[in-house]
Amino acid sequence: MTLPILSVRDVGIKFGGIIALAGISFDMAPCTILGLIGPNGAGKTTLFNCLSRLYTPDSGDVLFDGQSILDRPAHRIAEIGIGRTFQNLALFPSLSVLDNVRIGTHSRIRSDYLSDALYLPWTNRNERFADQTAQEMIAYLGLRNVANSKVSDLPFGTQKRVELARALATDPKLLLLDEPACGLNHEEVGELGSIIRQIRDERKISILLVEHHMSLVMSISDKVVALNFGKKIGEGGPSDIQKHPDVIAAYLGAQAA
Repeated sequence: MTLPILSVRDVGIKFGGIIALAGISFDMAPCTILGLIGPNGAGKTTLFNCLSRLYTPDSGDVLFDGQSILDRPAHRIAEIGIGRTFQNLALFPSLSVLDNVRIGTHSRIRSDYLSDALYLPWTNRNERFADQTAQEMIAYLGLRNVANSKVSDLPFGTQKRVELARALATDPKLLLLDEPACGLNHEEVGELGSIIRQIRDERKISILLVEHHMSLVMSISDKVVALNFGKKIGEGGPSDIQKHPDVIAAYLGAQAA
C-alpha cells in the first residue's frame, strides 16, 4: 500500500469563538492533483496555513511523508519538501525575475553568517547552485525573455508564473497553490491548467490546489475535497463531486444544472 504524501487528520482550529475548521480529514496520494474547493469563509486558506505552518491547529495532526509537521516552524517547511504560492503575490517587486526565483533556493543551501562574510569557497558553490537552479526554473516556465526584468514591470499573469518558478526552485515534493487562477484571463487559465499537469507529470510533484475557478479544478484534479463552514461535505473524483447534492447546493449552484 502506497503511503500518502499528505494526511490531514481531524484538524480543528478556532479563532475566538469562531470555528474555522471542524475535524477535517483526508489523504492525498503521491504524484496526484487534489482540488480543495469552497466559498469564501469555508476554511480553505485556513487549512492551507496549517499545512504551511503559518497556523497551528487546536486539534488533530498533519502528516507529510508519514511524519507530523506540527513541531516545525514555518521557516523550516520548505526544507522538508513543501512549497507554496499565495493568493496575493508575495514577490519582491523591485528585484528581477532571476533574483526572485533565486530566493527559492535558499532552503536548499547550507551556510552561515561568518562563511558568507569571509566568502569561503563553499559560498561560491552556493551562488553557482542558486543561479543554475533559478535559470532552470525560469526556462522551464518560459520566462527567459524576462529573466532580468524587474517584477513590478511585468503583467500580473507573468508575475504569477514567477511566483510558481520560485516555489519550484525549493524542489518540493508537495506544492500548495493558493488561488493560482485569481486575476487571470480565460487564455491564461487554460495555460495554467496545462502547466500544473505538466509539473505533476514531468516533475512528479504532488499538487494541492485551492481555487474558486471551478472548471479549472474539475478539469485537472484527480480528487476533490469540498468544504463548507469549516466542515468537509464531500470527497471524491471530480465527476462524483459535481453530482454530490451538498456540493451542488453549497458551491456549484446553477452551474450544476
